[in-house]
Amino acid sequence: MDGSRGAAFEPSTGDGPPAAGPPGVRAGAVRTAFEGMMQIRRLTGAGPEPEGVPAAWELNRPVRAVALALEAAGVPPSATGPSGERTATGYRVCAGESPGAVRVEWVGPPGSGAAHDEEEALGRCLTVLRRSGWTPLLYRGPRRRRFLEVEPPAGTARAKDGRGL
Repeated sequence: MDGSRGAAFEPSTGDGPPAAGPPGVRAGAVRTAFEGMMQIRRLTGAGPEPEGVPAAWELNRPVRAVALALEAAGVPPSATGPSGERTATGYRVCAGESPGAVRVEWVGPPGSGAAHDEEEALGRCLTVLRRSGWTPLLYRGPRRRRFLEVEPPAGTARAKDGRGL
């Protein structure tokens, strides 16, 4: 969504159109959403640094939580046009192969150089996600393209009934 009044905020996963509206409005919405996520961690977390571990809310919405952490850190999302073609280079966040895991790729339009930039860009994503309390692991997939598999830290896995901790 565009982050305007009355519209529900959705972090950019890199699979939709570019964020609509003035950049300052979007940046404010991202900042507010991220601060809200940190407040949830403070209120529901335990231990000396509750902000350093994803909250149950995030574990139930890992794609959304990971996308929000990346967007709040200023990492650019990719975007797609009306017929699904890539129109911008950046991160793409989607569900991972195992339950509760998230996959982060660095993608862009043909000829954008995304494959050339992915090692450095995914390194930045890895750093952001580690600081946010997630466990990102760098892999090589088909055609030797790199990607991150992001999981909650050990001991914070979702409950078997899917409701989180």
